[in-house]
Amino acid sequence: MNPFPLRRRRLILSVLSAWSGAALAQQSAVEASDAAALPTIEVRGTVAAPQRTQLPQTSASVTADTAADTINVTDSADALKYLPSLSVRKRYIGDTQSPLATRTTGVNASARSLVYADGILLSALVNNNNGNGSPRWFMVAPEEIARIDVMYGPFAAEYPGNSYGAVTEITTRMPERFEASIKTQYAQQDFSQYGVSGTYRAQEVNVGLGNRSGALAWRFSVNHLDSYSPPVTYVTAATAPAGSTGAVATQDRLGRNIQVLGAGNLTHTVQDTARLKLSYDFTPTLTATYTLGFWQNQANATPHTFLRNAVGAPVYTSGFNSNTVEQQQWMQGLEVRSHTDGVWDWQVAASAISSSRDLTRTSTTTLPAGLAGAGSIADASGTGWSTLDAKGIWRPQGSAQVISVGAHYDRYTLATPTWNTSNWSSGSAGALNADSRGKTTTSALWAQDAWRFSPGWKATLGARYEWWRAFGGFNYSTNGSGVGFPVTQPEVSHSGLSPKATLAWALAEDWLVTLSTGRALRFPTVGELYQNVSVGSVFLQANPNLKPEKVWSTELAIERQLKEGQGKWRVSLFEERVSDALISQSSTIGSSVASFTQNVDRTRQRGIEAAFERNDVLVRGFSLNGSVTWVDARILENKAYVPTIAGASSVGQRTPYVPEWRATLVASYQPDEHWTYTLAGRYSARVYATVDNTDINTHTYQGFDGYTVFDARLRYRFDRHWSAALGVDNLGNRSYFLFHPFPQRTVLAELKYDF
Repeated sequence: MNPFPLRRRRLILSVLSAWSGAALAQQSAVEASDAAALPTIEVRGTVAAPQRTQLPQTSASVTADTAADTINVTDSADALKYLPSLSVRKRYIGDTQSPLATRTTGVNASARSLVYADGILLSALVNNNNGNGSPRWFMVAPEEIARIDVMYGPFAAEYPGNSYGAVTEITTRMPERFEASIKTQYAQQDFSQYGVSGTYRAQEVNVGLGNRSGALAWRFSVNHLDSYSPPVTYVTAATAPAGSTGAVATQDRLGRNIQVLGAGNLTHTVQDTARLKLSYDFTPTLTATYTLGFWQNQANATPHTFLRNAVGAPVYTSGFNSNTVEQQQWMQGLEVRSHTDGVWDWQVAASAISSSRDLTRTSTTTLPAGLAGAGSIADASGTGWSTLDAKGIWRPQGSAQVISVGAHYDRYTLATPTWNTSNWSSGSAGALNADSRGKTTTSALWAQDAWRFSPGWKATLGARYEWWRAFGGFNYSTNGSGVGFPVTQPEVSHSGLSPKATLAWALAEDWLVTLSTGRALRFPTVGELYQNVSVGSVFLQANPNLKPEKVWSTELAIERQLKEGQGKWRVSLFEERVSDALISQSSTIGSSVASFTQNVDRTRQRGIEAAFERNDVLVRGFSLNGSVTWVDARILENKAYVPTIAGASSVGQRTPYVPEWRATLVASYQPDEHWTYTLAGRYSARVYATVDNTDINTHTYQGFDGYTVFDARLRYRFDRHWSAALGVDNLGNRSYFLFHPFPQRTVLAELKYDF
């Protein structure tokens, strides 16, 4: 008989939530004392990796120096550009909807990976999409970053199940003495596609200050961005309006004939970011760190019609809309930790990201009358999340074991009411048109034991138990007559155990073989459960009865570090089996398309990833690094599938959004201390966006192209203070689609001064 009543057990869980995992990745359970027998091997970077890369996962890293020399970086996500099997969907400079794709997850699955900055969760686990579920990359300016570490697979007990794609940890710098910097950057893209062409520019300025005075260290950074985007969407129809000319004939992704009537969402965005980080050493072994971040965005998006009537005047249809966005978001994080490297160490941390303002105003009246006509106002200012974590590390004296324990608590809130308004650009809110609300919480306990049981051998065993609950779900919608339909959604809960195991063998001084396996539970996001969205003739239906994804991942990695710092290489064989995979599917209802997330019974992703770094190739200062990844991603069972066309089937088809092949290659040459020359390439095979793989046409709006893109960068350091760089992304001016049109050739120039 259970001696604890349910309420008392919940109280104990909330108290234990002061102990943790994911947000406390600053110090791993596998300590540097094991490094001699079991070395950590990175893919890139010259600065020693922090202790978290001793976790039982394959890792890849990039340092600030490497990024400054070889990567055209306009935001923090760009620094991941050439790491193995990673891709960030970025449609223009300043894009706020930029999810991370990993070797087994696609660009529509933002909740299948985790992104942290100094232990603060940037991943917006309020949804699992490429929209409001995208990580808050903008909360960290590139100039603040010291290094980025990426860890693949759900093999560390201190991370939640969302880690089964990858965990990205951004570490920012803290000064040892007074420092100041200013960096200015200019970018220009000449874009031409269908019937639209133009030059789109972006300017960015970053200023940073920092100092250390005894026990107190601080760093303050401000960033300003002013950017114009090419078209993000296109307006299409089966036929052009009668009496109009200018439409472009093409085919949609299913191979049906369509007309492109114009371009949409040409966006002008002005963003400002301010970030303050403070640390105080109470004693030589006890440190507190506080981080405060603020970001604001003012954006407006306009359409461009290709259509003209008989007298040459522009013609618009109902698909041409304008919108404005006003956003203000806050980030806070507080961490207290000990770092004795003795018998006991501990950490406690709390973080929160919230929206104080998030208004999107959209026109619904056909232009040109719609310039000041009716529309809608969507308010997402109630959306946000908070986490509470702690961790204890025990290193028994005279033992070859390192034991870590922790607990975690998080809370996610979704609030997205939408009102009608008589004037979309400046009018006040009228009647409620739609609403989606809900909350989720997760409590977790975890433990992990890293045991070096003989020379050259180490076993890491761990487990994580999680309690998850979704509640407060509410949906409101209106029909064409304005009649409202409120729905109170049921409360749901799930719990489960996720065991982990890793065996590492240092078979020689520079060789490491690692076999890892682990289970992960990826619980539905509050958006997957409760968020309804209607965009034109497409309706996204929430599903409050979704089950969590159940994942078993296995990886065999063989790594070697070359002599005298000449480089390293790694080969990983991996397999991932997912039960109840949460995948968006679509079906046609009348003339409209309904999209909905359902549990696909079984998928399997298996493949091989090879990554390498080689320094001083042929001549001193010339380096090569890159990766190749092959993945066979398949749907094995999908009982809920509804055929979109006669004879279609999803079983045996490729899992959506996961390409079969990916590759990167970076060649960099530093002939002296001043010059760095870089040429880099990125390749991806095409992907399918549908579970039945019926989207056979790639090079079209809403289709998915394969692509090969080359980038170049030239950097010159005048002295220890001044540096300048000139870069080109998409050097060959490749025109390609990943649902949206992607950037064409973009030239970047930057100038930086460091005090």
